[in-house]
Amino acid sequence: MPNHSETRPLPYTARQMYDLVADVAEYPKFLPWCAAARVRKLTPMGAAQLMEADLVISFKVFRERFGSRVMLWPETRRIDTEYIDGPFKYMKSNWAFNDTPTGCDVSFDVDFEFKNAILQKIIGLVFNEAMQHIVRAFEARAKELYGPGA
Repeated sequence: MPNHSETRPLPYTARQMYDLVADVAEYPKFLPWCAAARVRKLTPMGAAQLMEADLVISFKVFRERFGSRVMLWPETRRIDTEYIDGPFKYMKSNWAFNDTPTGCDVSFDVDFEFKNAILQKIIGLVFNEAMQHIVRAFEARAKELYGPGA
């Protein structure tokens, strides 16, 4: 099962990076392989918001839609995502954003497995490279939105 975890220091505030990642509807503008995004529902839940969203991922000959349940924790600047429906057996990801004297640390981890063994094998071959490409896309989007540094 592919799993990826990393923490990166970035020259932006934790709030800026949290807001960027929480804005799922904007993903098709900058995220590789994201062909479409739709927020189905956003429900306040005390200190959190529950978002249900669909993403359409296009990779080589595969095009798949999947639904996610996203817990947004604005005060603690965390985002926890779990799979609802689509091509996965399971999928979970977590983001955490912590201010530092020079910007913030962004921590990201993802763990998933596809139902389709062929797709799982293809992704397995390029998984780490793909995850690094995605993280770099978020960094590039932050630079585009917020400038070269906070």
